[in-house]
Amino acid sequence: MSNSQDNIRIIKKYPNRRLYDSYTSSHVTLVDIRQLVQEQEPFQVVDAKSGEDITRSILLQIIQEAESDGNPIFSSTMLKNIICFYGPFQGVLGSYLDESIQSVIDIQSQTGSQSSQAWSEFMQGQAPIMQDMMRQYVEQSRDLYMNTQNMFGLFGGFAGSTDQDKKADSSSDTAAGSKPENLDPKKGDKE
Repeated sequence: MSNSQDNIRIIKKYPNRRLYDSYTSSHVTLVDIRQLVQEQEPFQVVDAKSGEDITRSILLQIIQEAESDGNPIFSSTMLKNIICFYGPFQGVLGSYLDESIQSVIDIQSQTGSQSSQAWSEFMQGQAPIMQDMMRQYVEQSRDLYMNTQNMFGLFGGFAGSTDQDKKADSSSDTAAGSKPENLDPKKGDKE
């Protein structure tokens, strides 16, 4: 097996929606594929008829099932926000999510001698602390992004800007004396 492609487990999806693992010569389910992911076993899912790589589609199905099982990772608001990022900003968000998740994986791998069960129990006990830490990290990232955006004058009127951002811009204009006198409602148009 000189080619790394030879080491990849091939799973075929047939028109009847059944999945067949060519390595074990048996039918598998999404639960089995999820287990392969968790064990970091390299695999590829292909359409048996066309040969098309449909791995991403199967992974999305696994995520959908996991999200439907009662304890979702993604809130409806988060999913809506992700959908809004498709288009010009999807590369930025994709890279950010990849790096953030990789950071969590790196932390987990540094605890190498501990079982995933122990890690899971530890994280459940640390959930409020981790949530607060992640919230602070996201807020700092957002603030850095917004400060950079404001520094370079990028994306004026960007759809993601908030009323608070607009108020801050307005108050800085007033403080700088750049608000036209004739628009001041207290003075009217008398001057």
